[in-house]
Amino acid sequence: MSSPVRVLVVDDDPQILRALRINLAAHGYDVQLADTGSGALRAAADGRPDVVVLDLGLPDLDGTEVVEGLRGWSSVPIVVLSARTDAGDKVRALDAGADDYVTKPFGMAELLARLRAAVRRAAVSGADGGEAVVDAGAFRVDLAAKQVVRRAAGGEVVVHLTPTEWGILEMLARHPGRLVAQRDILREVWGPGYATETNYLRVYLAQLRRKLEPEPARPVHLLTEPGMGYRLVLDP
Repeated sequence: MSSPVRVLVVDDDPQILRALRINLAAHGYDVQLADTGSGALRAAADGRPDVVVLDLGLPDLDGTEVVEGLRGWSSVPIVVLSARTDAGDKVRALDAGADDYVTKPFGMAELLARLRAAVRRAAVSGADGGEAVVDAGAFRVDLAAKQVVRRAAGGEVVVHLTPTEWGILEMLARHPGRLVAQRDILREVWGPGYATETNYLRVYLAQLRRKLEPEPARPVHLLTEPGMGYRLVLDP
């Protein structure tokens, strides 16, 4: 790395903060710490981290509020690190804009792998691309500008996507009308170790449909081919 990756760690447990600071620094990260939600938002605004590791159980704000606060102005990758194992908590965090979810207790090797994957996805989503604009009718995907515009009754609206959401949509938009296999999306967006984590795709496709489909419950553009993959349909 030409310069260290800046990681903001947010947790109210001083032992976890200390352990993560030591371990992440040992692996070459530039580590910032915060023990409250408001402190995390200030630290993110001042320090502009490359990735955020966020606990949900904070003393002043719920972690999902911190995610929402960050997503109001930043696309920084957010990896939730929480003792909450309920599926509803995971879905709420991902819906708010988190990119990944790791449950406590956790292995440092796994967390490091998730951080690398999150940073890699963000770098890919920010890289220069071609000039193609893929128009699906209800929305268009500008692969060069890394931007999605949705057509609504009041005009056109730029849609904010997380780096993970963009990674999935970009793969589909680069192959419009064609089936893109689940394994290919998982390997490209998450990494080779995630080829069987199909539950990730279900959650993120639901998020994309809520943001882009005219009727998310009856999608006409972002279609599932059960057991195989997904397809972006243009002007159905």
